[in-house]
Amino acid sequence: MTNSIATLLTRNLQDVFGEGDAQRRRAAIDELWAEDGVFYAPDGIHRGRDAIDRNAGAIRATHPDFRYALLGTPEEVHGTAGRARWTSGKPGEPPAYAGTDFILARDGKIAALYMFFDPLTA
Repeated sequence: MTNSIATLLTRNLQDVFGEGDAQRRRAAIDELWAEDGVFYAPDGIHRGRDAIDRNAGAIRATHPDFRYALLGTPEEVHGTAGRARWTSGKPGEPPAYAGTDFILARDGKIAALYMFFDPLTA
């Protein structure tokens, strides 16, 4: 199955980093990420699906009640790269933090994701 860049960005945010159930999160990682995918995060580099799963689970455990919200529509370049801006926080409260995900895709899966924290804007 080939996923669009927008689908990869949106589902990765919701179904991987926003998912509290470990089995559903791992199923999404296996579907969305290349086996040798790499997540470049401010805290380090996470290589392969197992490392991405551990990192996403650890992030979710520190903020189990936070939800991610896209800021606008994900952008795509030539079907191989894209970015999405987002916020995260408790529902009904102002966002606690914001970021941008930039991905490179290969064969309809995420090959690399670069995550940047962004300043919260008023």
